[in-house]
Amino acid sequence: MGDLRMRDISDAMKRNISVRAEQRGCSLSDEAKRLVQEGMIAEEPVANDDDLTAWDSPRSILGPENDDEAEAFAKIMDEIEADRKRDFGRPIEDLE
Repeated sequence: MGDLRMRDISDAMKRNISVRAEQRGCSLSDEAKRLVQEGMIAEEPVANDDDLTAWDSPRSILGPENDDEAEAFAKIMDEIEADRKRDFGRPIEDLE
């Protein structure tokens, strides 16, 4: 991992980050990294989700990133579905 040095930070900003770090129980460095990450996420363009279903919307975040991952994911889901169908209609074991 690399290091990043930030210069010319106002005392007030450093104090605010320090207070946040203390409240979260983490180091000043960890809190600064978290804030930078949150800022980067906030700057990402927001997709227009109006045309997406409830299923498709989170897939852009959680779904496979390339064709190989999509193919592997589809294979896993097919195996899960096949196992589920094998269990369908199976007598329930004694529940006592």
